[in-house]
Amino acid sequence: MKEVVAPILHNLDRGYVLLDNLTNEQFVNTNIGPYNSTIGQHFRHILDIFSCIFKGLDDRKVDLTARDRNELAETNIGVARNYLDEIVQKIQAIQSLDADIPVEVVDDLGLGLVQVNYTLGSALCQAHSHAIHHFASLGYMLHQLGVEIPDKRFGYNPTTPDVVK
Repeated sequence: MKEVVAPILHNLDRGYVLLDNLTNEQFVNTNIGPYNSTIGQHFRHILDIFSCIFKGLDDRKVDLTARDRNELAETNIGVARNYLDEIVQKIQAIQSLDADIPVEVVDDLGLGLVQVNYTLGSALCQAHSHAIHHFASLGYMLHQLGVEIPDKRFGYNPTTPDVVK
């Protein structure tokens, strides 16, 4: 499981860098089209997916539609940091588990709820890929706000050709 957890923790560390380089005003800015979502909403959403995994782990039934959607975590950087801390601690705590633990994942793919058999490792990989995707969206938003993040790989998928210097 460590081979799954290590890159997730590495990527989520970028969340701390993000939060350290934003004002709360930038975190809640709704002026960036086309969707006018906020950095805070994306950030909270990223963490909600991981939270769903942990909420369903004991029963081995992960419902990705049962998100917390904590508005304070999307409107207050301090609350978002605490949520990130909570998720990171939970990820660290499961490093010794078997990545092949079966879990049933429930999600709405657009035409209603679907159940799919995963492993814990595959659910975490999906949450990780999802986080990278949203970090990429945040990269666009940061650019529009004129915010430069010191991590030049922020939002880049590891499989992207190395164009970042």
